[in-house]
Amino acid sequence: MQQQAMNYKNYQLSCFEWLLYGAKGAGVCGVISYTFYRSILIFFLLLPIGLGFPLIYRKKLKESRLLRLNQQFKEGILILAANLSAGYSIENALANSSRELDMLYGEEGMINREFIWMVKQIQMNRPVEQVFFEFAERSALEDVRNFAQVFKAAKRSGGDLVAIINHTAGIIRDKAQVREEIANMTASKKLEQKIMNMIPFFLILYIDRASPGFFGMMYETGTGTILMTICLGVYGIAFWLSKRILDIPV
Repeated sequence: MQQQAMNYKNYQLSCFEWLLYGAKGAGVCGVISYTFYRSILIFFLLLPIGLGFPLIYRKKLKESRLLRLNQQFKEGILILAANLSAGYSIENALANSSRELDMLYGEEGMINREFIWMVKQIQMNRPVEQVFFEFAERSALEDVRNFAQVFKAAKRSGGDLVAIINHTAGIIRDKAQVREEIANMTASKKLEQKIMNMIPFFLILYIDRASPGFFGMMYETGTGTILMTICLGVYGIAFWLSKRILDIPV
């Protein structure tokens, strides 16, 4: 059980992740230095960048964790809305929802821990809306922030809290479904992107093996080194553009 609330905006890399992604970064440096320069000196010059790859990859890991949290939050809000409709108080609804979520995600599910944390905070006589706003601040998720704002407005206005939460939960569910549909539709394109990103390396290595010495001038002269550097720069831009094209925000 967590002793304090987690700040999802920060991602702490484990020792295994440092080693894994550092090794991957070094491998990428090795492939680039061999394919474009055939120089061990270039490899050692690029190596510090490769060893810093875990710091670059940490952003992707954080985004992946937030995506899982957002998906779990969608399920949690739907279950919470059902419990509120059944007549539970907000505290009992959160506690009961955490038990149901435990069957979906296990004890280590992020939303399970958050709901249990919220129950503890409410038992300490803290305002429910403030607890939700703190979760929104720690997670930086738009859906959580929107839900917290709607919850606060519903309590202040004295409206039908259950109906408002049910409506908000439905909107969050529909938005999540759109996000999942986009992810499914672009999955094949992302696979094609990964394959296309590898093709230049395979082409260079294939031609070099099929026709030894074909690229000799590119590796043995200053002009060739400059041209290969330009090619590497063009490849880097193409790689970046392909990532941006398939990154569709919802």
